[in-house]
Amino acid sequence: MPEGDTVWRQARDLHGALAGQPLTGCDFRVPQLATVDFTGRTVESVQPRGKHLMMMLPARGPAEGAAVIHSHLAMEGHWDIYPVRNATQPPTGPRTGRGGEWRRPSHTARVVLTTERLVAVGFSLGTLEVLSPAQAAAAVEHLGPDLLGPDWDADEALRRLHADPQRPVGLALLDQRSLAGIGNIYRNELCFLAGVHPSMPVGGVPRLPRLVELAKRLLEANKDRPQRSTTGGPARGDASVWVYGLAGKPCKRCGSLIRHAKMADPAAPTHAPRDIYWCPNCQALPE
Repeated sequence: MPEGDTVWRQARDLHGALAGQPLTGCDFRVPQLATVDFTGRTVESVQPRGKHLMMMLPARGPAEGAAVIHSHLAMEGHWDIYPVRNATQPPTGPRTGRGGEWRRPSHTARVVLTTERLVAVGFSLGTLEVLSPAQAAAAVEHLGPDLLGPDWDADEALRRLHADPQRPVGLALLDQRSLAGIGNIYRNELCFLAGVHPSMPVGGVPRLPRLVELAKRLLEANKDRPQRSTTGGPARGDASVWVYGLAGKPCKRCGSLIRHAKMADPAAPTHAPRDIYWCPNCQALPE
């Protein structure tokens, strides 16, 4: 699942491409939105909220109220932006990524939004819906403070984390109701940097405020990078992470072999268990 910094960059790029531009084409490729057409409407802004993207279209007269295109990338989603080759004629026909304009298979496109200069295509989106502003606010009201949001509130994030002190910190960090923006890569890296095993109860985590502060710093440091690094090293390969995906390789701090397991969330029995990685020496299992 994309991390909060990825969603932040997607919103920034979409805002730069679409904000203030009237749509010359609008093609929703999901059955429930097949008749929706915003051609002629101007995009006001694109805003991230945790891992959600909100594309705002202001009202256009009493007959056309304000609308929000709400998307969530889930595990596979991505928004791509392409130039329009002919500014007077939006691209038509299939685009496969094999010699065509699009870098991803056309059958995975869920929505195509065209302006005079650019085309924004949402591929494999986990959520795609059109909402009123009130509905859009309700869709994200459960989220905790956004690590990359203008209203970030570390004290509120800590209050929410402390609300269930027996919950494993590895599950609490992934819970977007506690703080929004952490995915599985950051979950594992933060636990390593804090020296705690992901199964450590929140109430037993030493210096939890420092862990929350570090989460904020890591996402801020990576939000403008196309490739993230949590180590301060090169943003590529094994050098970019401490433990994530490095099972069986030596810990960069102590040389012990990194271990791997799956962690299920009892509160979400329908969700597949997620990968956890840890150093058995630097992150001893709780007794």
